[in-house]
Amino acid sequence: MTTKDRPEIISETFGDPADPALLLIMGAMASMLWWPEAFCRKLADAGLYVIRYDNRDTGRSTKYPVGQPPYTFDDMAEDAIAVLDSHGIGKAHVAGMSMGGMIAQLVALKHPSRVASLTVISSSPVGTDTSHLPRTTDAYLEHSAEGAKVDWADRRQVIDFMVRNARAIASTTHPFDEEGMRAFIERDYIRSGGFLSATNHFMLKGTDQWKGRLHEMKAPLLVIHGTSDPIFPVEHGEALAQAVAGAKLLRVEGGGHELHPDDWPDMEAAIVAHVRSS
Repeated sequence: MTTKDRPEIISETFGDPADPALLLIMGAMASMLWWPEAFCRKLADAGLYVIRYDNRDTGRSTKYPVGQPPYTFDDMAEDAIAVLDSHGIGKAHVAGMSMGGMIAQLVALKHPSRVASLTVISSSPVGTDTSHLPRTTDAYLEHSAEGAKVDWADRRQVIDFMVRNARAIASTTHPFDEEGMRAFIERDYIRSGGFLSATNHFMLKGTDQWKGRLHEMKAPLLVIHGTSDPIFPVEHGEALAQAVAGAKLLRVEGGGHELHPDDWPDMEAAIVAHVRSS
């Protein structure tokens, strides 16, 4: 993808630009709003300059024809660097969740001079054979298959499915706030103009460039993973931590594939401590 083809990536900041920068990269089909504003503000209050952004095909960033994404995971890693450039930041701490955690790993591998530390939440190691690890749960696969029946141009169908999805990946320890989640997803739907183009994320291709090269990671790594994650079982987080020398692992007991407010204190404390020690 040439420079002239670069998408417009919308970002938002919290805190003092003089503080250490923390770039947040969200996962598949998820706009920046999935890094909750209150979560970002708590990190900013702890002394970080927090940046969140809409991945391409989400939120208010550039969108592409459905089924024909003209970009790869590597391009999305370059988007992260472009966001840092747009804010005049040479080096930042980077945190990614789910697919965003994979993108964050690529950013750290491709641009080691730009990444002061790396935090990977609810994700899986890139360039690694994970066939021996537990797979996505049958219950979640069954739910996910229903997505093929959804008319992604039908607002009601989409929001109903996304609420069911949020419940399917939720913590097994904390209560699920269905009313609050529905209101949030409706807000995200309206802001994004629908989620149809975001389905492009499931068609993305990677390369073999980083196969077996996680050990080259220079950035200090913190892995945060819920023990009840149905998409990437906790063994994926453990495998990532084992692949990078000196990595730290925080297991969130009963945690799902989400950022549940009841888990924020432990997660934020770990992130802030990791940033300060890097």
